[in-house]
Amino acid sequence: MSLYSTLRVLSSSKTSIFLLLNVFFLLPYSLQAQVHPRFWTQPDSLTSSSDKKKIIIQLEHESGGVIARNDRTIQSLADAYYNALNLKIGWQTQQGGDLYHQLYNYPVYGFGLYSSTFGLDYVGNPFAAYGFVSIPISPREHRRWNFNYRISLGLSGRFNPYNEDENPLNLIIGSKNNVFIDFGTQANYMLNKHLQLGAGITFHHFSNGALRLPNTGINLLPLTFALTYIPDNRAIDFTKRAVPVNSKEHQLHLSYALGAKQLDRDNSNIYFKSTAGIFWSKFFGYKWRMGAGANVFYSAAANDPVVASEEAGKLSAIFSGGPAFYIDHLLTSRMYINGNAGYYLHQNKFTGENTPYFLRIGVRYNVYKDFFAGVSIKAHGGKADFIEWTTGYTLNFKRN
Repeated sequence: MSLYSTLRVLSSSKTSIFLLLNVFFLLPYSLQAQVHPRFWTQPDSLTSSSDKKKIIIQLEHESGGVIARNDRTIQSLADAYYNALNLKIGWQTQQGGDLYHQLYNYPVYGFGLYSSTFGLDYVGNPFAAYGFVSIPISPREHRRWNFNYRISLGLSGRFNPYNEDENPLNLIIGSKNNVFIDFGTQANYMLNKHLQLGAGITFHHFSNGALRLPNTGINLLPLTFALTYIPDNRAIDFTKRAVPVNSKEHQLHLSYALGAKQLDRDNSNIYFKSTAGIFWSKFFGYKWRMGAGANVFYSAAANDPVVASEEAGKLSAIFSGGPAFYIDHLLTSRMYINGNAGYYLHQNKFTGENTPYFLRIGVRYNVYKDFFAGVSIKAHGGKADFIEWTTGYTLNFKRN
């Protein structure tokens, strides 16, 4: 049970997976925003990358926008009124750091705390802690207006989960802790050297990746209003320099992931699942890697006669897998979004593999040299299969 306790956080559903895939494929064209403008600068006081980091503090209020698209959500959230606060602290990247900062117009990275209420005791009053990245949209020097597009990912808690006896009204969330996903855009107006006002719209998604059922999830599209404080108004060097040809050309990725899944509300057991993968990829510039490989999947549910019937314990029931297309979108030299689209050469429908193809979207980070760790959502037809906690190693092959 300790393994399942460790895995008890995170999720996704059809809506979040499609939105993640859209962001993944459109990111290089549309993700360009930041939390603060570049208006109040003094040309004679440019700082260098070795100077103290420039901090940005933002308090954001959001309200309304509950999305109810199915009977369970309508029934559970019919009387909800959503309100929330975000406190964000970020630091501005600048010239002289990671090359990817320049490629993405010097984004802001940071951490945030979120607290909300639906006005419904049986849903709870969720909070979340998350990391975010905000990348500029057509940034310009010496202007009061600036625009923001951000991505945030974190963990949430303080939900009041479904319980048949004690909390039967919550038909949408089966766990106290869930994944928090946020995509937002914002316009800001500089009031003076240190303060700006902003307004925007954002999308939130909460669910647990089928770790506990029900997992209909909660989707929100609230309006936001923000006040941003910039303590240090010294100018940052945002100039761009020539980008050399990427010395890396091919890579071989070896990975292993583990997770857990509840198959049915009538069966309360949580079953261990894991994934092994091997993929080759080729660089296309600095932002993209594409290639191909294969995954092999293991499901402990196949050892349970209640699930697998007469197939229980057979290797053909325990293992499945097939080839897959591989794609990475690099955000920094160490962090990237990873995706796969694969086809089962062998599948087991009784373990939840109910379509002939599988999808994956996630985030990975090189924690030490070429060793990486990350988290992904494996899905079938847009419906989450399970959350994969991934680790692995990348072999690099440079240009001749």
